[in-house]
Amino acid sequence: MNKTINSPVSITAIGFGPGMATYPKRMEWQGKTFCFIDKGIRATVRRGESIMSTVTLSDGKQNFCLRADGTMWTLLSVC
Repeated sequence: MNKTINSPVSITAIGFGPGMATYPKRMEWQGKTFCFIDKGIRATVRRGESIMSTVTLSDGKQNFCLRADGTMWTLLSVC
């Protein structure tokens, strides 16, 4: 079941992939810490000078869809 959230979250650890691309490794949301087990699947959209990306990651139990807009992260959904 997919649950829409659309809430700001804190990313407390990041990892580095190919080409030094960053991805979330740990997130805090509603007083809980979630550690991701993979680098996720990322989609990046550029509109003029603005760049936004979404990434779907797993903590081994649930999948989390996050949106990055600059340095701000938003949890879009959990399933």
